[in-house]
Amino acid sequence: MAVVNVDDKNFQEEVLKSKLPVVADFWAQWCAPCKRVAPILEEIANEYKGKIKVAKIDVDQANASASRYGVMSVPTIMIFDKGKVLSQSAGAISKNEIKSKIADVLSM
Repeated sequence: MAVVNVDDKNFQEEVLKSKLPVVADFWAQWCAPCKRVAPILEEIANEYKGKIKVAKIDVDQANASASRYGVMSVPTIMIFDKGKVLSQSAGAISKNEIKSKIADVLSM
C-alpha cells in the first residue's frame, strides 16, 4: 500500500523526519468528505511514488498530533517538508488542487 497509516507514536518518524515531503491527511472514520478524498490520495501516492509520501492520520487515534497542528475539521490536508507545514487545506479538495500544492512544494 502506497499510503502510510500514522498515529501519535510514529508521527515524528513518518511525517516530521521523513526524507520526502509528506501529504498528511487528517481524517476520521465517521467523516463522509474524508471517504471522498481517500481514493484521490491513493492515486496521488502511486503517481508520486518516490517523490512524496502520503500519510493518513486518523484524528481519533492521533488526537495529540491533530491538536498540535490545530486540526479543527476533517479532512484537513497538510503538506510537510523537513518537519515544517508548507501548505494546509480544510475540507474535501480536488485532485488538481492537491497536485498543484504538491507541485509548489516540489519546485522549492
